[in-house]
Amino acid sequence: MNIKRIGTVAAIAIVGAVVLSSCASNENAGDGASATSSSGTDYSKLSGTLTGSGSSAQQTAEATWAAGFQSVASGATVNYSPDGSGAGRKNFISGAADFAGSDAALSDEELSGSFSLCAADSKAIDIPVYISPIAIAYKVDGVKDLTLDAKTIAGIFSGKITKWNDSQIAALNKDATLPDANITVVHRSDDSGTTQNFSQYVSANAADVWTEEPSQTFPYQVGDSAKGTSGVASAMASASNAITYIDDSGAGDLDKAKLLVGDKATEISADGASKVVADSEVVSGREDNDLAIDINRKDTADGAWPLVLVSYAIACQEYKDADKGKLVKGYLDYVVSKDAQDAAAKEAKSAALSSDLAAKAAKAVASIK
Repeated sequence: MNIKRIGTVAAIAIVGAVVLSSCASNENAGDGASATSSSGTDYSKLSGTLTGSGSSAQQTAEATWAAGFQSVASGATVNYSPDGSGAGRKNFISGAADFAGSDAALSDEELSGSFSLCAADSKAIDIPVYISPIAIAYKVDGVKDLTLDAKTIAGIFSGKITKWNDSQIAALNKDATLPDANITVVHRSDDSGTTQNFSQYVSANAADVWTEEPSQTFPYQVGDSAKGTSGVASAMASASNAITYIDDSGAGDLDKAKLLVGDKATEISADGASKVVADSEVVSGREDNDLAIDINRKDTADGAWPLVLVSYAIACQEYKDADKGKLVKGYLDYVVSKDAQDAAAKEAKSAALSSDLAAKAAKAVASIK
């Protein structure tokens, strides 16, 4: 990765499904895990309960990490509620969550305010923990191989392209039999980091079509909406001739479009997402241990997948409650470890942090007090 710098918690009833995931996830999360981390943290001495809130894209990864962490830190409990990135940040800022998961880094406006759980004169930091490609997933009668570019994607999701056999889609799919059917667009209804990453991609590559500024709220009055990654997946399951953007971990059996990257039709891959992040830079002007990333949305390297999200763990640089800070630090130390990253990559189809980024993330975690 280029290190140059450039300019109320929802009901925890759903947490059970997140923390107590399948036995397979539990076993995979613990593979190779040690009671003492490579940084010297003795997980067996940690105890207490952490409450996390935020990114639904992180849901599978958080379940994997929580299970693995609890297998080596038997005195600790991690509850994570996939309320959406925006809700997660709000819950963390208000003190309703000990940490947030967010597919969007804290904004300058959020950083200018105060954080309920942080010590006086201490701010929150963004630590990359999860890299995943965003899929353009679809269900179209008679179509199993579809290629789209940024302009057609922007046209579809802004409501300017309304038929599957539109000439712009047909030009990219000369061998496909596209139906004369209306396109059903499914998008997020909540304050979503996935929406922000999606809108950043189309805005950067098709600004003449996607005329709205990148945002965590979907800006156009088109199609159907659903809350969270699981809500979008559920809506797609019952829809026909439909299309959505969704974290790849939640795409399930939906067909996934190829993305025209440069002049190549590129298949979605975690490696392609990781490649783009490695070609990106860290945002300037933030705390020394804040690793918000300015993603290179125009990356056209071979195999690159610029429709990618980097999801963060957001934590205090220093907590008012030192014991809480120690537990958050211990959990995130585990999350950025190779064992945890590899386990999440297997379960969520994400990309493990590169060794370079993992080292930076581990350094940031080590600074938490």
